[in-house]
Amino acid sequence: MPYDLDLLDETAWRDLVSRFGHRMWAVARATGLDPADAGDAVQAAWLRLLESGHTIRDPERVGGWLITTTRHEAMRIGRARAGARPSGLPTDLPPPSGADPPGSGGGDPVAALLSDDQGRRLWAAVDTLPRPCGALVRLIVLAPDASYAQLSRRLGMPIGSIGPTRIRCLKRLRSLVEDQR
Repeated sequence: MPYDLDLLDETAWRDLVSRFGHRMWAVARATGLDPADAGDAVQAAWLRLLESGHTIRDPERVGGWLITTTRHEAMRIGRARAGARPSGLPTDLPPPSGADPPGSGGGDPVAALLSDDQGRRLWAAVDTLPRPCGALVRLIVLAPDASYAQLSRRLGMPIGSIGPTRIRCLKRLRSLVEDQR
C-alpha cells in the first residue's frame, strides 16, 4: 500500500507501525543490541520519519527507508555503547527479511502487540504535549512539506522560532516516551 507522506494521519501512522514495527525491531535486535537499546533504535527511526519523511522521494518505499534507518540507528547506538565500530552483524540470527509481518499469523505475537502498544503510547504522549508542541508535532506528521511560513501562520508563531521549537518539542516527546518505560 503506497503512503502519501504529505497526508499521513493517525490511521496511516498506525498502519505504518503495524506493517513495519516488527521488522524494525528484528533489524535492531539483529545488530546485537539488547532490548532497551533496540527500542531506542526503533524509536529513533520513527522520529527520523517525523523529522524528514518529506524527503522520501518514493512513498511506496517508506518501509525500506524505515528498515535502513533503523539499521543505521542501531549501529550508531552499538558503536556508542561499545566505544568502537561493530565488526559486522551476528551470523547466528535470521536475516531481517525473514521476519513475518504482524498479523500474518507467523512471528512473535507478543512483539506485534508491543509494537502496536508503542504506537498508541507515542500518540498518547503527543496528546500530552503543551501548546504549541502538540500542534506542531501533529502538523509535522500531517503536513511534512509545510513551509515554516505556513506553520508560522497556522500556529501564530514567528517563523524564526519554528525550528528551535520543533527541536525542543521532539526532545520533550522523546523524554515523555522514555519516561513511560
